[in-house]
Amino acid sequence: MNKFGDLIRNKREENEMLLRHLSAQLDIDTAMLSKIERGEKIAKKEQVEQLAKIFKIDNNELMALWLADKVFLLVENEDQALKALTIAEKEITNKKEN
Repeated sequence: MNKFGDLIRNKREENEMLLRHLSAQLDIDTAMLSKIERGEKIAKKEQVEQLAKIFKIDNNELMALWLADKVFLLVENEDQALKALTIAEKEITNKKEN
């Protein structure tokens, strides 16, 4: 799963931006941005917020996509991944209700 990186690459290409131009705006090196787009590295939260502004993407939607990728990377090879996610979902739901 690399929904976040794929979206960023697509937006960058739609805007005819080179990796070096976007990486300069994010103040990271080109190799790091390339790895983020390929799903090999995870962007920092501040970078997600910057990207939302640069590409005029809803910050909440982009943040959710970023978090989904982070969670997936954490649990993808775990046998109890779905059970753990279900428990976490219940906890988040309960926390929001209280």
